[in-house]
Amino acid sequence: MVQEKIDRINELSRKSKTIGLNDVEKEEQAKLRQEYRDSFKRNLISTLESCVIVDEQGNRKKVRAKED
Repeated sequence: MVQEKIDRINELSRKSKTIGLNDVEKEEQAKLRQEYRDSFKRNLISTLESCVIVDEQGNRKKVRAKED
């Protein structure tokens, strides 16, 4: 996520705590927050997919999603 968008999220958050937001700003805030969450999830998944587990014998296994 671009730093300008993160700065805008923080700006809207500060404004909502002080003078409040109008309807357009509330929608913008919700959209930006969702975009931030989606970006965070993608980065976390990418990080986890690159992780490996090494057992006592030195065998390396990729971390996989838990199967139900």
